[in-house]
Amino acid sequence: QVHLVESGGGLVQAGGSLRLSCAPSGRTSSYYYLGWFRQAPGKEREFVAAINWGGARTYYADSVKGRSTISRDYANNTVDLLMSSLKPEDTGVYYCAAGKIAPTNSRLYDDWGQGTQVTVSS
Repeated sequence: QVHLVESGGGLVQAGGSLRLSCAPSGRTSSYYYLGWFRQAPGKEREFVAAINWGGARTYYADSVKGRSTISRDYANNTVDLLMSSLKPEDTGVYYCAAGKIAPTNSRLYDDWGQGTQVTVSS
C-alpha cells in the first residue's frame, strides 16, 4: 500500500498559478503511475495528469494540456503538479493517486490521498 499526502491547494485568482505536491510513502516500488485527479462539486472525478515512477512519461487531460506540468522532485520525494493560467473551472478537490495499470483511468488506481482544495476566483 502507498500512503499519499497532498499539499499546495488554496485560493488563487483566475490567470494565476499553483503548485500542488504529492508525497508518496510506503510500498512505492510496487506502483507504476502516480496521477492527479480532481472533483468539482456535483461532478465526477476526472483525470488531470499522470507520470510514471521513472518520470520519463507524462500524460495530461486536454483541459489542462499546455498550461500544466507534472514532474518528480527526487530531492524532496514528491510528485508536483504546476498549473498556470488557472480558470474558475479548475476549481475542485485535487487528489493524488497511485496505480499500476493505466495512467488516466481513476478506476484503475489503488491508493488515494485525502485531497487538497483548489479554488480559482474569477
